[in-house]
Amino acid sequence: QVQLVESGGGLVQAGGSLRLSCAASGRTFSSYAMGWFRQSPGKEREFVANIGWTGGSAYYADSVKGRFTISRDNAKNTVYLQMNSLKPEDTAVYYCAADPEYGHLVFPHLPDYWGQGTQVTVSS
Repeated sequence: QVQLVESGGGLVQAGGSLRLSCAASGRTFSSYAMGWFRQSPGKEREFVANIGWTGGSAYYADSVKGRFTISRDNAKNTVYLQMNSLKPEDTAVYYCAADPEYGHLVFPHLPDYWGQGTQVTVSS
């Protein structure tokens, strides 16, 4: 069982930056690949980024590539999403997800564990 708690969301102007954090409970954090998804009103949840168990591999949605960076600190049981050059279309609730299978962290219906979400609002 893994419990995930996101933090770091807020209101920022276009072009600004935010860093989201996701703290995980449990002693086996390094056994889980981690990912970030987001959901805007009226839209389906979509993949943003994921990272492998050791942090050696990462994959990004085309819409955020070059602007967002995912990282993890296994000693702190935490995964991060650094978001730069934010755009109004990045406005969404951002969710952290965990799954033992790295490949699951691209599909919104597959990850085993989810956080409660944190709101990110980018004003124009």
